[in-house]
Amino acid sequence: MAPLFQAPASTVLLDRQGDLLGASVAADGQWRFPASGPVPERFATCLIQFEDRRFRWHWGIRPASVVRAWLANRKAGRVVSGGSTLTMQVARMARGNQRRTIGQKALEALLALRIELRYTKDQILALFAANAPFGGNVVGLDAAAWRYFGRPANSLSWSESATLAVLPNAPSAIYPGKGHEALRRKRDRLLDRLLAVQAIDSMEWSLAKEEPLPGRALELPQRAPHLLHTLITRGGQGRSLRTTLDGAFQDRAAAAAARYVPRLQANEVYNAAAIIMDVPTGAVLAYVGNLGQAGAAHAGAVDLVRARRSTGSTLKPFLYAAMLQSGELTPDMLLADVPTRINDFMPRNYDEQYSGAVAASSALARSLNVPMVRALRTHGVERTLQMLRAMGLNSIDRSADDYGLSLVVGGAESSPWELAGAYASMGRVLDNFGRMGLPYRTGDIHPPVVLVDELPPPGPPQPLGTPPVLSASSIHFTLKALREVGRPADEQGWSHFSGARHIAWKTGTSHGHRDAWAIGLTSRYCVAVWTGNASGEGRPGLTGTLAAAPLLFDLFHLLPPSPPFAPPHDELAQGVICRASGFRAGLDCPQVDTLPLPPEALRSPVCPYHRRITTDATGTWHVADGDGLTTSWFVLPPAMEHYYAQRNPAYRKLPPWKPGSAGDENPMEVLYPEPRAKLLIPVELDGRRGHMVVEVAHRDPQATIHWDLDGTYIGNTRGEHRLALSPAEGMHRLTLTDQAGHVLQRTFTVVSGTRNAAAHAP
Repeated sequence: MAPLFQAPASTVLLDRQGDLLGASVAADGQWRFPASGPVPERFATCLIQFEDRRFRWHWGIRPASVVRAWLANRKAGRVVSGGSTLTMQVARMARGNQRRTIGQKALEALLALRIELRYTKDQILALFAANAPFGGNVVGLDAAAWRYFGRPANSLSWSESATLAVLPNAPSAIYPGKGHEALRRKRDRLLDRLLAVQAIDSMEWSLAKEEPLPGRALELPQRAPHLLHTLITRGGQGRSLRTTLDGAFQDRAAAAAARYVPRLQANEVYNAAAIIMDVPTGAVLAYVGNLGQAGAAHAGAVDLVRARRSTGSTLKPFLYAAMLQSGELTPDMLLADVPTRINDFMPRNYDEQYSGAVAASSALARSLNVPMVRALRTHGVERTLQMLRAMGLNSIDRSADDYGLSLVVGGAESSPWELAGAYASMGRVLDNFGRMGLPYRTGDIHPPVVLVDELPPPGPPQPLGTPPVLSASSIHFTLKALREVGRPADEQGWSHFSGARHIAWKTGTSHGHRDAWAIGLTSRYCVAVWTGNASGEGRPGLTGTLAAAPLLFDLFHLLPPSPPFAPPHDELAQGVICRASGFRAGLDCPQVDTLPLPPEALRSPVCPYHRRITTDATGTWHVADGDGLTTSWFVLPPAMEHYYAQRNPAYRKLPPWKPGSAGDENPMEVLYPEPRAKLLIPVELDGRRGHMVVEVAHRDPQATIHWDLDGTYIGNTRGEHRLALSPAEGMHRLTLTDQAGHVLQRTFTVVSGTRNAAAHAP
């Protein structure tokens, strides 16, 4: 037997407790909720007493009632009584409410008999409640309860249940907003009947009669409209969707975002999105797809939680963790932070400054572009892409050649949905480490979950699974860097966001200030915030710290505090680290620390910056070996030293060679171009051939360098060593000579082309 009812249903969105988050009208324009289970007892009692008092005992038809109705209608000359049982009314609704005739009544009676044989009485009541008209375009008890009383049907009072029970009798004539007094009289007669059969006592009867009737239909809640629309477009139409959202968190998150609107709009920024996840399960607890105040003019209906946007610096933590895991880094290893040009790409730090050398953890926390781009070059773009995709960032779907070294500085696109899932997965790996003796659990890496039936089953940890993409030890040090290391001075106010909540957080800003990100992680929660314009228009000051972090921490303040992550002691090894460089200590490192490290760090490079030199007795001059005192000296390469010394007054440069000593160390270093580089000279907008800027660092800030290109002297520089050159196509040799006679050569090739290859900063 085919289903009795095939009319389209509304899509209903529920939170994890079953409370209504929102709904959409059905395809035929009716508010018709999908069937939701047993009929509430109060409504069932009211309906039976009003429509069919012998419902529990008959077989779907009552011939005496039909005859009595026929006689009454004949006497009145019009239809004054239907004589139908509740089962016959279900049959009539199933047949599309055909015109009332004797033939139709007979067919309804036959169908009622079949319904009684197929369904229980409670199921028949549920069919009636789900499909009966309740006035206007409201169909079904659940929709009526929300439209008229703003509550689920199982929480209605006796008065409210009685009001709804009388509506299907004449839904076009009386309903809230129409036929008010007639509706009151019907309700009160039913309440009198309930008192007479002792379904309610006199106190309940008296209070029920005093309750006011609803004046009009209410708007249904729209607490997560963007999620509702997204689930409809992904196949959820016409279903009751029970989500993992926590209704209280959802309301508070939406309110927090709404409070943030004036601040954003003051800078002509109109859109924002936020997602809150439960780290242990991956369940989404709050989903703010956009700012409702944006309106149609600013794409306020677009779900930006699922929108692909430039990731800014939000991918840097994954690269840092991957390099810790591979043994290419120790947590505080010094990285070069110097002007860098790689072919036509020149990354720049946000503040346009250089530190010379910076600890890897600080480079991550301060979100320095130059050291992280150089680290990406070492680790490999293709290798990094594979890792990011394994972490669930499937929107990063172009080739390594397309992304190039801009991958971790905004060249890729992802969504708050994917990024929150990837960050939460890191937290889950660390949180699950060592549970019940298992190093990892199956499912440590998985995307966010928004429907209850997609959650993993509750219970003890799942069986041992394959190791996750990133190890617990590498994640431990990554989150430590994001939690404990201070931000740069230009990110004013960051310290106000830290505290006892153990939040590891990362900001991101895309090129042109089009996207501002802030993502935070604790052992229990992951919060991701994006702000910007859906149109892609950039705005000054639209940065992760200024435009996204305040909302991030407002959302964290809505959540209970989380305990700190426990260090993964079983996945840490003790290593001896040079205190000055962060590398594994070598024989010449004078001050060392024994620290817990990722096991792979034990095969990382040995400190290259401490070396034995010989000075005279006063330490003023550098002399040849055997002619003085031997000591260990911290020596950075010339380019790193040039910038590092400016920020670190305690840094001691190598003493100069004593006149007459045979010093063989070259104090010069070419910053650009790199050895054997292939360069494209850009063409300016006016059609003239452009220039390449060659930059050199020298240990002596007062040194003079003489420049020679292919045997032709082209000039000299003092202090700052930069020259703009425009050599012809082909191979060239640059020769540099300082006043002390040190010579440095660099070969490069200029290739043909007419496109503008001017460097840019992502």
